[in-house]
Amino acid sequence: MINRTTLTGRLTRDVDLRYTPSGAAVGNFTLAVDRRFTNQNGERDADFINCVIWRKSAENFANFTHKGSLVGIDGRIQTRNYENQQGQRVYVTEVVVENFALLEPRSANHSNNNNGAPQNNSGNNNPFENQNNNQPSNNGGNSNNGNNMNNNSADPFASSGDQIDISDDDLPF
Repeated sequence: MINRTTLTGRLTRDVDLRYTPSGAAVGNFTLAVDRRFTNQNGERDADFINCVIWRKSAENFANFTHKGSLVGIDGRIQTRNYENQQGQRVYVTEVVVENFALLEPRSANHSNNNNGAPQNNSGNNNPFENQNNNQPSNNGGNSNNGNNMNNNSADPFASSGDQIDISDDDLPF
């Protein structure tokens, strides 16, 4: 049996990070994923997929993403049910995230005022194509693609060819 899903899309809102009574972090979010085809009006529709992420990954995901962030997730589809306050059985289907990747610089979406709407990447549905310096081509209108050589660059390592010395204590996970 195989239950595996891989999605690339944009967050429709900030991650809702909560903690269980035992202290485990759990994050809920919705991912807007463009469909590969256009509708009758020539516009691209999107699917809005509910996702859940657990423990330290949930905390990291909530800290490094925001509404509109382009992310890739890998996980499994899960269906659960519960009884609501009215006594009705409610069924929920969601993706349980096991791995994620941030697919654009953190600052790229701050200047972008798209209100969480999915963006068409010039007809290119593969965020891994047309990369420059390992950054996706959809950079929120920033035309320098991380090649800015001044000290205010979004990428602090863009102008340096020096080796980077990072200890395990410096990593956020």
